[in-house]
Amino acid sequence: MDMSSGGVAFALSHATLEGQITISVLLVFSLISWTVIINKFRQLGKAKKRNGAFLEAYSKSKSPLGLFNKGRLDQLQGSPMYDLYYGGSEELKIQQEKYETEKLPNHGMSAVRIALERVLGESAVALESGMIVLATGISGGAFIGLLGTVWGVMDTFSGIGRAQQATLTTMAPGVASALIATVAGLMVAIPSLFCYNFLVTKTKTITMELDNFAAHLE
Repeated sequence: MDMSSGGVAFALSHATLEGQITISVLLVFSLISWTVIINKFRQLGKAKKRNGAFLEAYSKSKSPLGLFNKGRLDQLQGSPMYDLYYGGSEELKIQQEKYETEKLPNHGMSAVRIALERVLGESAVALESGMIVLATGISGGAFIGLLGTVWGVMDTFSGIGRAQQATLTTMAPGVASALIATVAGLMVAIPSLFCYNFLVTKTKTITMELDNFAAHLE
């Protein structure tokens, strides 16, 4: 038997229908997970860069509503801080027009705080979107791979029982094809685990910065 192609190719060539289905499901899981990972890295990278640009522009503004009066700025789109600032400023402007004064009463300030909390919540949800997919890939990938392995080993031993002979030659293809499901499951779970932990840390950092900025605006 030619083993020059490697153990993975050997296992795949002897995979049963159940094993092929399991590996196909894990392949779909992997594609979805990597799509989420790439999109999250892009989203968080853009958010960090645009937040920096917004803070620079905000610090140079002569009045708290200076940036707001310029309207929506395309170069700051994708900045959670800018969205927070714009939402709060928009509500502040509405309340000032309502009470016809720049110094708002308690009811007016409460409306502004509620608007800030609403935008803050929406931004947090947007930053955390897709993370459930990675969390599912961590546990689901490993368990689906384990299911495929157990199923394959069960079929292997069933075949040996029917043939009434147990030799290494007859067992090796079945066991190898069963174990490839676990390998595939781990290849989904391990990248998802590392990327999930990194992305959660980055998300918490940006969310904390948003909380601090919301406190500053209040």
